[in-house]
Amino acid sequence: MFDVLIIGGGVSGMSCAMVLGSAKSKPFAVDKKIGVIIHQKNSSLQDALFNNAYGISAGKLGAELLTESVSQLNHLYPHVTQIPEEKVMQIKGIVGDFTVHTNKHIYQTKTVVICVGAGNPFTIEGLDKYVMPHQKVVAEKSRIQLKNTDHKVTEGIYVAGTLAGWRSQLAIAAGSGAAVATDILTLWNNGIHVQVHDSIRR
Repeated sequence: MFDVLIIGGGVSGMSCAMVLGSAKSKPFAVDKKIGVIIHQKNSSLQDALFNNAYGISAGKLGAELLTESVSQLNHLYPHVTQIPEEKVMQIKGIVGDFTVHTNKHIYQTKTVVICVGAGNPFTIEGLDKYVMPHQKVVAEKSRIQLKNTDHKVTEGIYVAGTLAGWRSQLAIAAGSGAAVATDILTLWNNGIHVQVHDSIRR
């Protein structure tokens, strides 16, 4: 049983995983089991070239970021379980007891964070009633999003990145994933707001 299972290894998913992983030393997070299903083959980063993303050197390839983020998460936060090369097919259950079916295995989790792209059709069964046209993409592109309020789809299910209704920019997707992570950390901390920072002064 995971405390949180993140679906997607792109920008928003890995950002969410890193922020959650970085809270390991906090009393409210020390025993939490975090997982991320990393199916990156269809990530829009595969063909991306970055010249305008804050903190990233000009000319950086998206494909390199995909590989580097996996390595960084494994190196800094090895307690976060990485599940590679599996595709989520179905989600069912209620808050505190979700079942996530992939093409290879079945997982149990208390909370789900969905961080896949906004392509149409949406292929994860069980969330059909939340699918709607994307509100910040031209209709001709036929993109979708999940209905949500401040990233929350329903109790126990969050969405981040373009599927949350945000525009496709790396900085926006990363911030969206981080925002969901801090909301989950806040829940674990009994509603007391949380942000996690490192500092050279410590």
